[in-house]
Amino acid sequence: MTGILIKENFTLKESQCTIISDRPQAIEAAKESIRRSRQELELYVRATPKFLHTLTPIPVPEKPLVAKMMAEAAKKADVGPMAAVAGAIADLAVEAMKQAGCTVAVVENGGEIMADSNQPVDVAVAAGDEPLSKRFGFRLTEFPLAVATSSGRFSHAFSFGDAEAATVFCKNAALADAAATAVGNVVKGDDAEAAIQAGITRGLSIEGVEGIFILYKGQVGTAGKIPQMIKVKPST
Repeated sequence: MTGILIKENFTLKESQCTIISDRPQAIEAAKESIRRSRQELELYVRATPKFLHTLTPIPVPEKPLVAKMMAEAAKKADVGPMAAVAGAIADLAVEAMKQAGCTVAVVENGGEIMADSNQPVDVAVAAGDEPLSKRFGFRLTEFPLAVATSSGRFSHAFSFGDAEAATVFCKNAALADAAATAVGNVVKGDDAEAAIQAGITRGLSIEGVEGIFILYKGQVGTAGKIPQMIKVKPST
């Protein structure tokens, strides 16, 4: 990215975020949105425990908005609503940033990214200790765009699959987050080519998925609209 930008790390309980913008007010707006989303979600889950534990879609609530967005994304991807939690929080934070009048709004929440920007945004793909991890990524140039990655080997999030990385591109991060989980769940087995194809087929069946990138057993598969791939210098 070019231009004078502000980057701030923000952690609130399980939410470990990186926020980037061209306006300090937008950074603060994002942090306040994350606080509010987490508080509303915690209250909702306390009253509706099934929302926290189910691995399948549930009826979409009207309120709070964060839970509604999670449930809507989960329904499209046929997964549990918590599969979309990081993405939904990022979506709402970016919306709050845009309302604060910025031209660059990027929120990375636990590896799930939502971006709306007037300049390119480079993102790295993390795949644990794989040789390619954080050595390649994507240059985002068309916005809004979300990037979410599920890993059956290196992520703290639950997955039924074994993919090093199942990355999905969508217009919003809640759906990308849920769809990445759905794709990652089916990438498994000894036949890497068949596993990757199963993941691609699953991803393309989800309405709103624009692109898919899968890394499994050292092999790569892609489908749909993928941003330009770039080399990333390893951090020292």
